[in-house]
Amino acid sequence: MEKKWFKKYGNAVSGKKGRWIVLITWLLLVAVLNVTLPQADSQKNEMAQNLESHSPSQQAKKVAEKEFPATSGTPALLTWYKSAGITDEDLSLIQKYSKELDKNPVNSQDSVVPFYQFPLPVLKQQLSQDGTTLILPVTFKKDTDKGIIADGLLAFKEKAVSIFPINPNKVNSDDINQLLLRITGPAGISTDATALFSQGDLSLLFGTVAIVLVLLLIIYRSPILALIPLLGVGIAYGVINPILGGIAKAGWVELDSQALSIMTVLLFGAGTDYCLFLISQFRNHLLVEQDKLTAMKLSLKGASGAIAMSGLTVVFSLLVLLLSKYGAIHRFAIPFSLSILIMMAASLTLIPALLSIIGRVSFYPFLPRTREMHEERALKKGKTVAPKKSKAGFAARLGNLIVKKPLHLMVITLLFLGVFAFFSSKIIYTYDTLSSFPKDMPSREGFKIISEHFNPGELAPVQVIVQTDGKANTVKEDLQKVSFVELVSEGIKGSKNSNIISYNVEINVNPYSNKAMSHIPDLRNKVERSLKRAGITHASDKVWIGGLTAEQYDTEQTTNQDSRIIIPIVISIIAVLLLAYLRSFTATAYLIGTVLLSFFSALGLGWVLLHYIFGVEAIQGFIPLYAFVFIVALGEDYNIFMISSIWKKSKQLPLPQAIKEGVAESGSVITSAGIILAGTFAILTTLPIQVLVHFGTITAIGVLLDTFIVRPLLVPSITVLLGKWAFWPSKQHIEAVERNTAHE
Repeated sequence: MEKKWFKKYGNAVSGKKGRWIVLITWLLLVAVLNVTLPQADSQKNEMAQNLESHSPSQQAKKVAEKEFPATSGTPALLTWYKSAGITDEDLSLIQKYSKELDKNPVNSQDSVVPFYQFPLPVLKQQLSQDGTTLILPVTFKKDTDKGIIADGLLAFKEKAVSIFPINPNKVNSDDINQLLLRITGPAGISTDATALFSQGDLSLLFGTVAIVLVLLLIIYRSPILALIPLLGVGIAYGVINPILGGIAKAGWVELDSQALSIMTVLLFGAGTDYCLFLISQFRNHLLVEQDKLTAMKLSLKGASGAIAMSGLTVVFSLLVLLLSKYGAIHRFAIPFSLSILIMMAASLTLIPALLSIIGRVSFYPFLPRTREMHEERALKKGKTVAPKKSKAGFAARLGNLIVKKPLHLMVITLLFLGVFAFFSSKIIYTYDTLSSFPKDMPSREGFKIISEHFNPGELAPVQVIVQTDGKANTVKEDLQKVSFVELVSEGIKGSKNSNIISYNVEINVNPYSNKAMSHIPDLRNKVERSLKRAGITHASDKVWIGGLTAEQYDTEQTTNQDSRIIIPIVISIIAVLLLAYLRSFTATAYLIGTVLLSFFSALGLGWVLLHYIFGVEAIQGFIPLYAFVFIVALGEDYNIFMISSIWKKSKQLPLPQAIKEGVAESGSVITSAGIILAGTFAILTTLPIQVLVHFGTITAIGVLLDTFIVRPLLVPSITVLLGKWAFWPSKQHIEAVERNTAHE
């Protein structure tokens, strides 16, 4: 007997009046929220911190801001380069340019090296040894908004146009006789990073919509049906966007471009999947039910549990990201989980209402009709309906193969996934921001020039701060003896505590590289030993290491710690939800195990593709954690949808037949959903941001492995082999399997 609450729910979203009320409610909600709340994009904070205040590099930053305020701003390195050599005429123009920056500073400009006050022979000493390169440092005040810095850098370029006869911003690096200007350093790098994400917002949205629309048209060959999921996702997006904007304005969450970009992909991909789960059920019921409203109520009965379970699995998994100590990952939690929650609600209310209103016309021109409807149409045309020949489709043949040869399929798929999982141990990770930029980005070009003609460590020196307690020490001399140190500046005494001294240490490798990061603990140990030899007690509490290299080292340590915490909790949450839904320890164990295997296989196959085929040297260090949450949570969606079908059928059918029908019934819709979800993540690979390219590639591969290997082959094969024990310890299910087997 149908439960009363479910009957009320069915009438509320697909009844004659309820469907219209639901649609109007959603549209009113979109209108009210967008009028009263700001858009999420307007509340982005690109200055949001990634590292916690108690991390070592941030502690060093606090000490630097307090004791050395003049050095705590954001530097921009204006890099001048001429392959044929910078001439005296070029230098005089650069002097004129530096005077312009000094006399007419841009907004929030703190300082500029006054090259115009240098005699020409002194200025020539600032050139690189080959005479091709000169660096003009300009500093912005600390905590200056990235937007203001971006405007300042633009003003620097415009000032150069008015002073130099040929625009140095447009000069190509291989033009040996022209002076070029490239702005790099922390200011240039952060500005370029922000610009890259901002440029990708609209193209990502349009690209995602386009790929979903094209794939839906190919799969269903119905223009109306292709638009229904997009309409549902679009309305849900109209609700999500202002809600995020409102809570960000209230200060409850922080938003950034990266989180909003990936949220768009997730929303359209996962949202379309949920819609397809319901559409598939609706189409099947329209083949036997003349009344579209009855068909929808039956569809909700068959799909709503799996949709709700799938959605909640993803929502809870994404909420675990709130435990992350690394800001960029922490900022994913609320936008991602909220978008999935609202999209799940839309899939269970708005989409049923839309389908109930449009009915069979949704599938035009291939309308699903009952046998009686076909006979009635044929009678009107004076024809007879030929009996439909049943032929086994691919999904049915696959189901037969799984039941006949489960061990073969399990071994083959495990070997396939295992080989690529092995390659995941070969991945090289990086935390180098510059490596995510296109090679022609100004800040990357500027860094390349500096690294080739100066010591690369000059781009971002490590700041070593010590408290000497007034005792003589040999910190500078000891640091200068270190093999990887190129130069140590003279010590600067603190403005409030003269016993605190700061040194700028230039290392002789790329300061953004893994090699440079690995030297941070060595630097700390060297300085601590130096202080101890000077008789300074508690030396470990009197050393602070700051700068971008130190921040990258802290990023590596923080994200590794996040992974150790988040991954087990996500697995535990999914296990609890699966256990509550399936009531089987056995099924819960192998469903989680198979998805974990597909995650490591996706990492390995992604590395093979990116490294061995496209020549990528390393991927960003936090991508595995990003990809884990998406691949495991979304992959479990497909397992849930298929296994729930098998579970229901196993109560009335012998288990082999239930598996055959479950695979056949869920096969086409899951394949369609997987292709669309993978396609949306693949859109990220079209952006000029390597971190998103790598993330999109690995996640798309993970979704495809779940769609074509884990769900249709591995999971049902294991279920066949386990037999009734797949349901352990559910006595009701085990008894049903035994009873159905006995009657077979």
